[in-house]
Amino acid sequence: MIENRGASVKYENVQKSYDGESLVVKNLNLDIPPGEFLTMLGPSGSGKTTCLMMLAGFEPATYGEIYLNEKPINNVPPHKRGIGMVFQNYALFPHMTVAENLAFPLQLRGMGRSEQEEKVKRALDMVQLGDFGSRRPAQLSGGQQQRVAVARALVFDPELVLMDEPLGALDKQLREQMQYEIKHIHDNLGVTVVYVTHDQTEALTMSDRVAVFNDGIVQQLSEPSALYEDPKNSFVAQFIGENNKLSGVATEFRGDECSVKLDDGTVIIADKVNVENVGDRTTISLRPERVEIVPAADHANQITGVIEELIYLGDHIRVRMNVCGNNEFVVKVRNRGERWDLHEGKTQTIGFAAGDCKALDPVA
Repeated sequence: MIENRGASVKYENVQKSYDGESLVVKNLNLDIPPGEFLTMLGPSGSGKTTCLMMLAGFEPATYGEIYLNEKPINNVPPHKRGIGMVFQNYALFPHMTVAENLAFPLQLRGMGRSEQEEKVKRALDMVQLGDFGSRRPAQLSGGQQQRVAVARALVFDPELVLMDEPLGALDKQLREQMQYEIKHIHDNLGVTVVYVTHDQTEALTMSDRVAVFNDGIVQQLSEPSALYEDPKNSFVAQFIGENNKLSGVATEFRGDECSVKLDDGTVIIADKVNVENVGDRTTISLRPERVEIVPAADHANQITGVIEELIYLGDHIRVRMNVCGNNEFVVKVRNRGERWDLHEGKTQTIGFAAGDCKALDPVA
């Protein structure tokens, strides 16, 4: 990666209300260092897009201050913030060629023709569309149009680029390809990127850090691996990736671990995350790939369940079981060619380590 040349961003006690009563964003404090790729992830209505629109200048903050390179920008109009934007619908001018679309933001900045041509060529080469300058958007595929939109956001060398669900209109294969391409462009340029999506895989694939939003609050701000491996509450555990839930009561604490008596009476050992007292209700989070269908003898937890369904998915077999009263308990069995006697209706022992069970706040 080249040296970061991006902008720093800071939200300080930022709140947003549209009706003067309910808050869409609640007291947001967030620092984004230069050159970071930060994703705001969350369900619809969680406040993530509103945070992006306030940074862009399209929505005013109700309270608090937003800083760009340590300078307050609440009263700076959008066109003077020098921010590149990429939208889901591309927002390309249909009557202009690709090159003219890219030249437009340069013309607004009073740039000379020769410099415009040089920057347009460089931006198109960056997104591997060097030969497409004379085409119009209607002559391009969806993926090519999105590349043009990315190039247009970068053509005037902004320090900060905002992307609002930019890959939402693409099919799965193309979306995955564009995830890597945008990440590689970011790595090569060193600009700061703030990216909004509701797609967990997209966030985990592309980001340096992810801010998980729900109900206007950042539930967790972490690197992708920490979000998945060490969720700080049940919302994050359920929202990021696939997850098994088992509910019960904490009965004993030993260092970083606790014993949990599940609702069916089964006792398991778990990693104590945010359960505090004996007698507290807790929901266990357990990833399907961390469960062994033929457990090793040294697993802290070995319990039985009944196989409800088997689905062959090539690289793994998805085994849905009824475990401790949860008939949606999933085990992902890697396909190593073993011939296990697995069939629907079979009672099967499974095992998992205490560290892979996270004792979190209770959920229904």
